[in-house]
Amino acid sequence: MRIALINENSQAAKNSLIFETLKKVADPMGHEVYNYGMYSADDDNQLTYVQAGILAAILLNSGAADFVITGCGTGEGAMLACNSFPKVLCGHVTSPLDAYLFSQVNDGNAIAIPFAQGFGWGAELNLTYIFEKLFSTPGGGGYPKERVEPEQRNKKILDKVKEVTHRDLLEILPMLDKDLLIGAISGKNFSEYFFSNCKCEKIADYIKSIL
Repeated sequence: MRIALINENSQAAKNSLIFETLKKVADPMGHEVYNYGMYSADDDNQLTYVQAGILAAILLNSGAADFVITGCGTGEGAMLACNSFPKVLCGHVTSPLDAYLFSQVNDGNAIAIPFAQGFGWGAELNLTYIFEKLFSTPGGGGYPKERVEPEQRNKKILDKVKEVTHRDLLEILPMLDKDLLIGAISGKNFSEYFFSNCKCEKIADYIKSIL
């Protein structure tokens, strides 16, 4: 699994801590982690939580990433931005229990974490336990076990509803503010990571035309 990390500007100073913690958990499981920044609060390219949602949508819709870890001060803005787009199902996760239940019951492909709220002593331990519970078991397994079938059925229903309520990403991107979009894809490692992993030629071509 390709896991992408995206930090917006208010919590960018914590990027190294989050990235190192994520890799410590994900690498032994055989997952690949790509850090799309922001890498520090002083980065030239500043991402808002809205742009984090745009970037998450591009990565997930193109197949360049299978899962996105993002967040903001409360996690709420990043979650809302991510869920504004097709084929992105983002949960708000504050604890290992949240992570496990979101993975097993909702089987989403992104989480938004509050990187300011309650992020104090032992924060890296909570992150470690969140990532462990998120990735240690394949998603969609259900909880409790007697609820597996209806939970899996509901997930398929939700996916179908999102197909109706959301347009294709390639219809959306040209209608976004151009500066907003360019800012979302101008991180220093974006081109290297994205184009080497992108599985959708049409999205890749459009992103090239913008850059």
